[in-house]
This record gives sequence, C-alpha cells and structure tokens, in this order.
Amino acid sequence: MTEPYDPDGTVAEALARYFEANGWSPAVYDEPYTEFWLWRFRIRFPNTPRHRLAIRLHDLHHCVTGYGTDFVGEWEVSAWELRRGVRTLGLYVASIVCLGAVSGFLLAPRRTLRAWRAGKGPSLFDDLDSYEELLALPLRELRARLGVPPEGLTVGGFHRDAPARAMG
Repeated sequence: MTEPYDPDGTVAEALARYFEANGWSPAVYDEPYTEFWLWRFRIRFPNTPRHRLAIRLHDLHHCVTGYGTDFVGEWEVSAWELRRGVRTLGLYVASIVCLGAVSGFLLAPRRTLRAWRAGKGPSLFDDLDSYEELLALPLRELRARLGVPPEGLTVGGFHRDAPARAMG
C-alpha cells in the first residue's frame, strides 16, 4: 500500500480523501451523537462542542500520521495523541483517547508503543490555529509543524465497513 495522501496537496484534500476512502462525511462533525464500534458493539457518545473539535483534529491526525481507521490504527492514533497531550480537551474527550491508548497497549502493544514514541512533540490540541487555516496548509507543512516526516509515519488499514477496504 502506498502513501494515501499527497504531501504536496492541502490538508483539506487529504481530509477529503480520508472521508472518501472510509465512506464517511464531514457531516458527522455536527451530529448530536458520534458512533464507533467496540468489537461487535456500536457505542454512541454525545457530540459535545469540545468533542466536535477533537474529532476534527483527530481526523487530521489520521491524515498527518497515516495511522489507519481499523482497531489498531485507532489505538495508534490515540497513543500518539495522548503522548502529545490532551489536557485542553476536558475529561470526557481525554478519557476516550485514554481508553483507545490503553486498549492498544493491551491488545497491540508493539504498534501502540511505537506510536506512543512517535507522539513526542507539539499538539494541535494545545496550540490550535484556526481550523480553516490548518485545512489550507500543504499536508507536508502540517507534518513538519508536528515533527512528522513528509511521508507520514505509516500507512494504516481501514475499518471493517470502509469502501477502500473492498477496493484494495
């Protein structure tokens, strides 16, 4: 599998590709609840204003790092985010990130530890430019700001219902 996001394209273009490959829409940001799968169970969480911002940044983190949207990829991005700091997100959102990281350390310890180690650096959560300004940046520039190599950290897999999974 090759780099799914063009480092010379904009962050907005990478995010659009992320949504397309996963079969999602940015409309989820404004839904009253967010849903995710925990093994075979679909879990719904209230989508508070702080959670909405965190989801937007979380999705950008997938584009920046390349971590997938399968279980292990979500655990990796959670460990990466946790290492960078989540204190400005509040207890509710920080606990979701912690749950993901702990799950990864228990069920995929090597990959999660590698993501934790790669997570040392600045956080979008603590020093947030305007979200629209972030979207306008070249992906390569956002990766540089966050101390991530131009090609990202990895190329991850997709969640079980992703259209890209059926194509690749």
